[in-house]
Amino acid sequence: MKRLLPLLLIASLLFACLSGCQSTEPVGSAEVCQSEHTDVDNNGLCDACNTSVVIVLSLFAINDLHGKFSDTSEQIGVDEMTTYMKRAYREEEHVLLLSSGDMWQGSSESNLTRGQIVTEWMNELDVVSMTLGNHEYDWGEEYVAQNARLAEFPFLAINIYDTDTNERVDYCQPSVMVQRGGAQIGIIGAIGDCYSSISPDKSEGIYFKTGSALTELVKAEAQRLRDNGADFIVYSIHEGSENSTAGTSTVSDAQLRSYYDPVLSSGYVDIVFEGHSHKSYILKDSRGVYHLQGGGDNRGICHAKAEINFANGQSRVETAEFIPSSVYGQLADDPIVEELMERYQDQIAIGSRVLGSNSRRRDYDELGRLVADAYIRAGLEAFGDDYDIVLGGGFLSVRSPYHLPAGQVTYAQIQMLFPFDNDLVLCSIKGSDLEKRFINSTNDRYFMSYSEYGNAVKGQIDPQATYYVVVDSYSSSYAPNRLTEVARYTPGVYARDLLAAFVEAGGLA
Repeated sequence: MKRLLPLLLIASLLFACLSGCQSTEPVGSAEVCQSEHTDVDNNGLCDACNTSVVIVLSLFAINDLHGKFSDTSEQIGVDEMTTYMKRAYREEEHVLLLSSGDMWQGSSESNLTRGQIVTEWMNELDVVSMTLGNHEYDWGEEYVAQNARLAEFPFLAINIYDTDTNERVDYCQPSVMVQRGGAQIGIIGAIGDCYSSISPDKSEGIYFKTGSALTELVKAEAQRLRDNGADFIVYSIHEGSENSTAGTSTVSDAQLRSYYDPVLSSGYVDIVFEGHSHKSYILKDSRGVYHLQGGGDNRGICHAKAEINFANGQSRVETAEFIPSSVYGQLADDPIVEELMERYQDQIAIGSRVLGSNSRRRDYDELGRLVADAYIRAGLEAFGDDYDIVLGGGFLSVRSPYHLPAGQVTYAQIQMLFPFDNDLVLCSIKGSDLEKRFINSTNDRYFMSYSEYGNAVKGQIDPQATYYVVVDSYSSSYAPNRLTEVARYTPGVYARDLLAAFVEAGGLA
């Protein structure tokens, strides 16, 4: 009889659990009949079988990597980050890694492979989604679609539409649902109102829904995900605050409204990972939702821990932090970076070509002026016999690391500073626009180099006359500049190529 009582007790407990949860899975597992558990008293345990119905989700997010793939004298690559993330997967039970965009454009390795080397690295890291950023379009839709086929994770963009069909483009989706433990996590992706940051000739055929239209899209998608069992919803948007913060700061609705509708924090989304502005911050809005961005150019990773009760749908973010690259920069290199470099060695070999030497450090402004000088020289050589050209230059964005150090110069260094594939263009412009948009521009990213003729006339421009300038296709296609294209320089020769030729000729020695 003594042996029978324990058996009867065990049987009764099993019957109670099976009756309450409709499962034949073993008691004590965090994944016992996940769709049938209840936790009315919100104590973290199933009301019927006493199984834990809570998981702690560890969320990591990368934004604006800009192809910073391998170590240089100016920065670390992704090999140390890879080691850090693989350790997180080993040490934590429920890890999720996502991207908030601008992952490819920037380095020689990524540019020369059109983002493929970074996409393959993201596959290795089990990234669950990537929100498209504006710089994903720097080579046109063809390469976005190509990388979408290579990726083992979805590209997200709920608000990118085809101008011909008015349907969402087919190489991305509005959201994805992933499972961790017993919880269902929905991730919604959107690109911000950054269409002007894309060269128009690279983004023909698409448009973005922003403002209230984007809010309605996200609200509807969040509700759809909730209806399909989502316990926690992540919003990954390629747009963000313009200010970095130390630690966690509160943010007002007014401050958020420039890119985010605060109504989305009223039950639609539970955490927001952001990008585009290259700022580092942890912000908490008026409704208690965290907004995180991790700088840019591999300066760090965003991290948050969320406690999710998948039985009653309750959740809370326990911690939110920015992990700077200094935390993982001293870790051992993961071999995947070297393996991928070997796999793509034929495509990226040009990056290691030594161009010449640089006698001293060249900073942002000097580099901009050097490229403007190269534009006017190339323009005069190609078109000077037929046109009186005033200037060369325009909007010239020098990218990270924003300077060229003294010493040996490689093509990879020049390509990192000037990564964009913008053709050189001869344009006509009305005198009044020339003065306003170029000669008297207050934009500190506009650099001009004048021809001999330009120096003679720049102080006495006739507002009604027609003049000629040499710019690249980003400036020429920017509507407010009011430029009319006349002719193009040799196709496929970009700012970096003109500067590389100048270095090879000993111009910086």
